[in-house]
Amino acid sequence: MPMTTPSSIAKALTLAAGLSLASVQAYAGADAALYGPSAPKGSTFVRLYNASSAPAGASVGNTQIKPVGPQASSDFSFLPGGDYTAQVGSQRVPVKLASDQYYTLVNSPAGTPLLIEEPPFKNKQKALVRVQNLSNQTLALKTADGKTEVVKPVAANGRGEREINPVKVDLALFQGDRKVGDVKPVALERGEAAVLYVTGSGSTLSPVWVTRPVSSN
Repeated sequence: MPMTTPSSIAKALTLAAGLSLASVQAYAGADAALYGPSAPKGSTFVRLYNASSAPAGASVGNTQIKPVGPQASSDFSFLPGGDYTAQVGSQRVPVKLASDQYYTLVNSPAGTPLLIEEPPFKNKQKALVRVQNLSNQTLALKTADGKTEVVKPVAANGRGEREINPVKVDLALFQGDRKVGDVKPVALERGEAAVLYVTGSGSTLSPVWVTRPVSSN
């Protein structure tokens, strides 16, 4: 039987430690791919949702947000919390961004950009369905047949949400018992928030899911 020497034991321990570190790094990398890059403590997070009919880009202070197409959104960019000027096209608005908070800068068809707070979602076991109702009427999100309420009625310019198990289901917007518009299907994933932005008014509502882009890596 070969003799175990102190040097061979030391090599084995070093190898085990290296494998453990590699496993931790791989796990951290997978987590970053799923939940986004890490940011310095005290950062604030901003993304752009372009509710208009033409491509648009934006900036917040010195942070540039790449142009996105109509009814499309960017991923979150991070910067230190503080007071900034946000610009979308030729429109400028002052914004106050709190540390450790998430925001969506909306390029509104009405003209003036809107800054919408997005409370962070941290439950990795469920999916979050959120309605950001920027229309002029109270709306509820239900299953397309109207039998099950997913998000309770949300007032005009209000927000409503619900944590659910990931599931594929057809949804629609309702005013009371009256369906006012179908909603495109969306993939609900554990640990992710799907935010339905509703713009427009009257019979010309525009519901669009705003989710984090799928990584190409």
